[in-house]
Amino acid sequence: MEQSKAATRKESVNNKRVKDSTGNQTKETKEDGSSNPGSVSKPSEETDARYNRLKLFDKVMQKSLEKFVDHASFNRFASTFRPLYKKNPQRMENIHKQFIEELRKTIQDDINRLIEEGRLDFKLNELDKLERAAKNNPNNAWRPSGVPEQDFCSFLMPYYQRQEAYMKLELKKIQAENAALAQKVQAGRESIAQAEHRISTAVEEWKASVTEFERLASSLSPADVIDV
Repeated sequence: MEQSKAATRKESVNNKRVKDSTGNQTKETKEDGSSNPGSVSKPSEETDARYNRLKLFDKVMQKSLEKFVDHASFNRFASTFRPLYKKNPQRMENIHKQFIEELRKTIQDDINRLIEEGRLDFKLNELDKLERAAKNNPNNAWRPSGVPEQDFCSFLMPYYQRQEAYMKLELKKIQAENAALAQKVQAGRESIAQAEHRISTAVEEWKASVTEFERLASSLSPADVIDV
């Protein structure tokens, strides 16, 4: 009797969850505008995949729930509270039924909350996108080799190689800037050297003119001076 009731409750819960999942998917389809309310269309492959995944997840959860509840059988329950069972077996059986119902309801509520808070529908949709991207990618996906050192190196080496290429590029830029600055400094030094040469030449010419003037002045005698 107890097993038949449990099976009936399980079937009703499964039907309810499947209906809720189907209703939510229909609502999401209407909000997205992908279906016409006036026409009847078959669900797309993506919707079927998500529905199948939800159905599979619900099946796994229900199976795990049943296994967990089976561990709390009436025999174990009665053996734990044997003195009370001996006094009133019928009362103990009613208590066990209430305990199983509350336990099942609490676990089912936790599963529903996990699906809602974890946004399982959205995650399954992302899984579909990853699968489609993997099918379109001809390259093989990365798989661990089983050696942590190699896996770690295979993950870090591309990063360090990109950093090395970036540093080499920056080094070439700095070297080009330094070469341009060196040319400017050399041109400045040559300009200064030419200016110094011109200045020294002008000074020598000035000295020569002063010397010539002094020589001419000293060559004049007093008799050559004309009185005014």
